[in-house]
Amino acid sequence: MTVVPGLRADTVNLICDHCGDAVEGIPAVLPEPDVVWTVIGEHGWDGSPFAVGPHRCPGCIVATLVTPPAPDVDPGSPPRPDPDGWRVDVEEIAGVRVLTPAGDIDVLVADVLREALTTAVTADRDVVLDLSRVGMIDSTGLGLLVRAHRDARQRNRTFCLVAPSRFVLTVLHTMRLDSVFLVFDHRTQALTCLAAETTPRG
Repeated sequence: MTVVPGLRADTVNLICDHCGDAVEGIPAVLPEPDVVWTVIGEHGWDGSPFAVGPHRCPGCIVATLVTPPAPDVDPGSPPRPDPDGWRVDVEEIAGVRVLTPAGDIDVLVADVLREALTTAVTADRDVVLDLSRVGMIDSTGLGLLVRAHRDARQRNRTFCLVAPSRFVLTVLHTMRLDSVFLVFDHRTQALTCLAAETTPRG
């Protein structure tokens, strides 16, 4: 556990997994004790939206972006892709922008995804985010999804998710966002649904 109960009632201590720095906060909004997304966002931290890490304090976020640490080598698991090679594939299918991230979504790749989402939404298109290659998402990535959904709605457009992993689905359910996003198992389902929409466009 990287989050422990605070000294004051209804507070938690968020501990950085890199430097050990800690901050106390109130996990507001949601009653689930394992959810610390609000504390992370309030104090400028990054990492898992749950109490189980990893979590990074603002100082370690900057250090990680400037000089990524050498990854621990575990012969029993596949290596994590180099963030420098992380990308978002973009397709235009029947007037719909389909974005497919190349791997897990965290603070190291947030700028690439943010730019792709912003470009897609501002192009006045419905947007499908294909998560079939994404296993994990951290609080930064979750914030990008929420913002893209909000921006699409403001333009009277639809933003939907395709093939989220069990972890992503758990995050959405725990954050009570599963009823906010349109979620499909397959890309064809999403495209068929969008093609059948009769909502007037502004």
